[in-house]
Amino acid sequence: MEDPMRRLLIVVLIAVSSVGAQRRGRTRDLGPVNPFAGNEKAIAEGRKLYNQMCTVCHGLEGTVGDRAPALAGNRRYLRATDQDLFDAIKDGIPGTLMPPLQLAETNIWKIVAYVRSLRATAWDAPVPGDTTRGEQVFWGKGACGQCHMIQGRGGISGPDLSNAGGQRTLKSLREALTVTRPRPSRGYQPARVVTASGETVTGILKNEDSFSLQVLDAEGRLHLLTRAETREVVYQEQPLMPSDYDKKLAPQELNDLLAFLSRQAVERVRQERLGELVQ
Repeated sequence: MEDPMRRLLIVVLIAVSSVGAQRRGRTRDLGPVNPFAGNEKAIAEGRKLYNQMCTVCHGLEGTVGDRAPALAGNRRYLRATDQDLFDAIKDGIPGTLMPPLQLAETNIWKIVAYVRSLRATAWDAPVPGDTTRGEQVFWGKGACGQCHMIQGRGGISGPDLSNAGGQRTLKSLREALTVTRPRPSRGYQPARVVTASGETVTGILKNEDSFSLQVLDAEGRLHLLTRAETREVVYQEQPLMPSDYDKKLAPQELNDLLAFLSRQAVERVRQERLGELVQ
């Protein structure tokens, strides 16, 4: 009689192999790989071509233009693959204002590489830093873990960064560390609340409406208050997130920190590990 555990193991291996085959099949269906993918020199040349040929309709640096949508950012796009972008540039898009461009194929591929670079998350971008040293900066000198959490470890007053590299671009991560925001982000508004009984609660305003508000204090306690229970709410204009990491850290330490944050991509890591299982 066949061992039930052995039979179960065979079924699991077949299922995992099937998933891997499907993933590889989908990769083949994406069309030819851009010969200039990840090539920084070609991307820079593609940027020049884009600004010469495409900004009549699309905006500079992939922003929205007068007659065409933005091409930058990591939102979902109808034309997401290299082949889709290549075909749209080469042949135009029927029924729209997008005309075919009379360019050499190598130049079209360079524009595609540039557009893809605008959409790339930090996970996709090459970062000149050491992730191990960056992790040490995150939990040590940078003190990021006091407010931010990664994989269940750290503070809760700031956004969870477990998927920072998979959701955000490298540029946005760098700017978060070095550029002051004009106002606090929604859900992270620093405030001081004085209750009707005279108690003062200082922390982050997580939610607020006409009838109630929620304040997360420095000890991680969530205070649920009705408007009738509050006497005064004082909003702090400046965000709590420091924006001087380019000054408090050495240049290499900042690069190391960015390299560490760029590797925080839960879904990408899961997919890579699945790929390793089926190889």
